Amino acid sequence: MQRRQFLSSLAAASPLIQYRDYSRVLPDYLRKLAAEAYQRRLTMLARTPLKQRQAWARTTFWNLAGGPPPERTPLNVRTTGSFARKGYRVEKLVYESRPGFHIPANLYLPEGSGPFPGVLFQAGHSLNGKAASFYQYCCQGLAQLGFVVLAFDPMGQGERTYYPRSDGGGNLTRLDSADTEHTLPGKQLLLTGDTSTRLQTWDALRSLDVLAAHPLVDPKRLASTGNSGGGTLTMFLVAVDDRLACASVACGNTENLACANYNPPGSTDDAEQNFLSGGPAGFDRWDTIWPHAHKPLQFGLSAKDSQGTYSPRYLENGREEYAWLARVYAAAGKAAHLEWNELPLPHGLGYDTRMHIYRWFRLHLQGVAAPLADEPPVMIEHDSALYANPTGNTVRDLGSLTPRQLAIARLQEKPVIPAALPEPPLVARRVKLAETASHRVRIEAWEIESEAGVFLPAWRSSRATARPRKPLCSWTRAAATRSGMKIRWRSIALGGSSAPWLRRTCAALAICAASFPGIIRTTRGRTRKKKRTRGRV
Repeated sequence: MQRRQFLSSLAAASPLIQYRDYSRVLPDYLRKLAAEAYQRRLTMLARTPLKQRQAWARTTFWNLAGGPPPERTPLNVRTTGSFARKGYRVEKLVYESRPGFHIPANLYLPEGSGPFPGVLFQAGHSLNGKAASFYQYCCQGLAQLGFVVLAFDPMGQGERTYYPRSDGGGNLTRLDSADTEHTLPGKQLLLTGDTSTRLQTWDALRSLDVLAAHPLVDPKRLASTGNSGGGTLTMFLVAVDDRLACASVACGNTENLACANYNPPGSTDDAEQNFLSGGPAGFDRWDTIWPHAHKPLQFGLSAKDSQGTYSPRYLENGREEYAWLARVYAAAGKAAHLEWNELPLPHGLGYDTRMHIYRWFRLHLQGVAAPLADEPPVMIEHDSALYANPTGNTVRDLGSLTPRQLAIARLQEKPVIPAALPEPPLVARRVKLAETASHRVRIEAWEIESEAGVFLPAWRSSRATARPRKPLCSWTRAAATRSGMKIRWRSIALGGSSAPWLRRTCAALAICAASFPGIIRTTRGRTRKKKRTRGRV
């Protein structure tokens, strides 16, 4: 038999059933959204004058982060201890970014009478926050070079760990990482119309208030720097506070979510680094930088970060966005105020990165152009030596509020929700692909298009009679309880032990199960065992 005859015989026997490759549905849909957002933002970049874009970026940042910033309330700064080292002194501070929401910090003071430039140091996602060794090195080095440095613990790190271990592990988290200390409460905040972006940016802004008010600090020479998540928070701070005269971003998340050659799921990251509804608004991470133009701004990157820390598009997109910014600086005659350094070592605030930060701040805040031969002498202080609280935990020692408590308090307010997401269609489009029967049960195979380009396979089972049946679940996989009888979705294969259950169920009900993207065989590769759900859906 020839191939053509064979295919003709198949067609005569039964119609071909056209299931599509559902593992591609979600990635392709995300690519489409990313391409639209990328093009939308490029159009805005090309058409919007700088001053207008700066004002828009600042306003849009707060809108997407959950609404206007909180009210400035008394900081209630307290000094809880201090110690001296050769060339500098460290004071231990506690203050409140909001009433009852405590921030522990270390203030590094150089020898002399000042006034000195002030640097806000923002820690990356280290478990011990400001006490991480490389962060101590940078703060000590800057202090010995004539800068007042304020280093504070971010939310969920160091003395602000909100899920501490109970097995004698000190003040470290019992969660799997400092990242989860951000993202877990970040999800709780999202439910109330708030975000950890807003919370952490406000902490940084109030910390800058503490630094600027110090009598040894020149408030006209303020800067911010930080590594990794601290570099990203430096980007957020320059977006909302024009007091900063200079900034250096080390290994920050200098990568837009909607970028060219988008690779799903893209550069999604910790809760505070993602802007909900940023795509429809045409706003992305690089837009946080624009309010700082044309002031001195330095980027230090690990070229290795596109191979693990961030997405594969990290360097590609960063270089593209930096080129846009560089043209704006050059047009204003400020090309020397912008710098991009790609370094070969893995992610971290290593010696070479710290030396670049020292040089940049000396040049733009002290007017010193002479090269620095070596880093000043640095040492590691034990975590407990830097504690601003007796046992190193603000909740345990001070009864500090937690992000979860702030989320609950937010529920008492009128939430300010970011830009609304598109409304889904009221009735999903669906196409019947085929039908068959099993044990006196009629089974129909359907394909549902929940919105343009999003397809779901589904199967509807009902008794093979003309009498209409009440649906159990409309186009979803589910389990339910009816008249005390436990009903479970078991297998769409409809064979073996499922058949008697299916006949009994379809005698009273019609069932439909759909396979959602990322849930049941609509992603490539192995899938995890699915949890059975209970209750009517």
